[in-house]
Amino acid sequence: MARSDRNTASGRERLAQMQAEQRRSDKKKRMALIAGGVAAVVALGGGVGFLATRDSGDGGDGGTASSDIKGMKTWSNLGRDHVEGDPTFPMTPPAGGNHNQAWANCGVYDKKIPDKYAVHSLEHGAVWITTDKASSGDISKLKKLAGQDYMLMSQYPGQGSKIVLTAWGHQLKVDNASDPRIKKFIDAYLQGPQTPEPGAACSGAYDPNTGKLAGQM
Repeated sequence: MARSDRNTASGRERLAQMQAEQRRSDKKKRMALIAGGVAAVVALGGGVGFLATRDSGDGGDGGTASSDIKGMKTWSNLGRDHVEGDPTFPMTPPAGGNHNQAWANCGVYDKKIPDKYAVHSLEHGAVWITTDKASSGDISKLKKLAGQDYMLMSQYPGQGSKIVLTAWGHQLKVDNASDPRIKKFIDAYLQGPQTPEPGAACSGAYDPNTGKLAGQM
């Protein structure tokens, strides 16, 4: 074989060898990337699982733990239709959902208010304070806080906490009226950004004292 032919053949062999080495190198890189991607997905999946487990401890009411105020739960996509009868709610007291066309007049009441009217008040931006077996001292403190526009206060037997503060889609349960989170909740959610109908009336509809709607005898 002539020298030039041998050189050409040798060149082709070296090129083939380099190409084969490049393919092996590329394959190793792809395998490494795939392995890394799988590991990342697994790690991310574990992280998401952790977050979901942490945030879905809702006690069966569908609420999500919020970082805005410690201990507060939130709900989204709550129904806003006006319905007849007595609708049911997944949380106690209700923090939103389909409700009566009449709202409860805001104010302080020493009795339970029907959910269907109170929820409509929440839609208008009210904060609802409910109590169950709270001390007389705590009741007095809460009544002072509730003596402002768009505040609603009532009893709620069986609510699972001595004091509960509720706004549309938001709820906080506390043990006593000295808890600093109470004021923080009111400041944040009284006519707050969560309000579906800000500025809508909170008087002139259902009167919890009489149990009648405006205009009824």
